Amino acid sequence: MSKLISIVTPCYNEEDNIDAVYAAVKNLFEPLEKYNYEHIFIDNDSSDKTQSMLKDLASKDKRVKVIINSRNFGHIRSPYHAMLEANGDAVILLVADLQDPPELMLEFIKGWEEGHDAVIGTKTKSLESPTMFFIRNVYYGIINRLSEIKLQKNYTGFGLYDKRVIDAMRSLDDPYPYLRGLVFEIGYDIKTIEYTQPARMRGITKNNFFTLYDMAMLGISNHSKIPLRIATLSGFLLSAACFFVALVYFVYKLMFWDKFEIGVAPVVIGLFLFASIQLFFIGILGEYIGFIHTKVQGRPHVFEKERINFDA
Repeated sequence: MSKLISIVTPCYNEEDNIDAVYAAVKNLFEPLEKYNYEHIFIDNDSSDKTQSMLKDLASKDKRVKVIINSRNFGHIRSPYHAMLEANGDAVILLVADLQDPPELMLEFIKGWEEGHDAVIGTKTKSLESPTMFFIRNVYYGIINRLSEIKLQKNYTGFGLYDKRVIDAMRSLDDPYPYLRGLVFEIGYDIKTIEYTQPARMRGITKNNFFTLYDMAMLGISNHSKIPLRIATLSGFLLSAACFFVALVYFVYKLMFWDKFEIGVAPVVIGLFLFASIQLFFIGILGEYIGFIHTKVQGRPHVFEKERINFDA
């Protein structure tokens, strides 16, 4: 009996790439007699021709399944929702811009058939901006030091996940999931495959500073309490330092009463220093409170406006 592989592709204004990613998956899977596949596209309320193109593909090929969201629910919740809606024996997350090489899916399937519960891709090199690749490396280094579990450097979610991994994700019922960490939180057998990320050929990236910041802070707040403890420890150490400096100033003033003038500069500098430190750690605390607030609300990942071919 053939196995079903679910390919999940999130989309937002990807009219330049839809046909290419569909053709790449089709050409890859059609020669594989041991496997059937379904290609699930989830659209985040695109404003270009993406939706009409997806509907056209779905009308011609019943293996194409489409979820259209009622609005843009962001790049974190939307792909995760589609993964949980997949019915395959394994699920592969593949971005629409083809910066994750589709041909690597064959290696994922091979690793899965060897008995691994998840087979993930990690970028050892990238043809994107060297600056961005360096920043990402720095971030992954920081989060690995902060995280309570070991995370994979340069892993973006591209990979294959066995059905029991997907079932475990469903049981977590996480309203704002950090997929890159959840995979390791679950703790099944994971194999990594290295690859070089190609440059985007068509269209423009939908990521910006705010989406990248959101992902970065989500990773930290999901998997580490260390920033909160640093805030507590810093408060204690700075309080001790302030007391010591105040004591030195007091003794020095008593010894050289007429010659030593304290001046206003140290007061102003100290005021701004401690105000900035307070604001920084209030921001850290706010990130954790925001994370808790999202958890408590418990809202669905997305609200669907339409789904196509799921009853096929």
